[in-house]
Amino acid sequence: MSRRAPRRLADALGPLVAGLEPPTTLAAVQRVWADAVGTEVARVARPVSERAGVLQVVCEDSVWAAELELIGPALVARLNAVLGRELLTSLRPRAGGSAPASRRRRFC
Repeated sequence: MSRRAPRRLADALGPLVAGLEPPTTLAAVQRVWADAVGTEVARVARPVSERAGVLQVVCEDSVWAAELELIGPALVARLNAVLGRELLTSLRPRAGGSAPASRRRRFC
């Protein structure tokens, strides 16, 4: 009897995790955020809410908020393309939020 190779945990949990995602535009955007906007933007900004197609994004500082304001239309187009539907109409960046979880410092 031959033994099957072990499966990757991500492959085994993929269908379960997909079923747990709430059916909202924000959840869909958060799922594809890093792939759609790139690692540099994802490192300093995160989507926090969506209403009527307007995606609100919290940036780590005002310089990034200004940059995202300028490239917002391109990011919206890229997000819609990755999502496969025209779910977003605009992006509203703001500064002053906490950094994305991957950038938070731990002092323990």
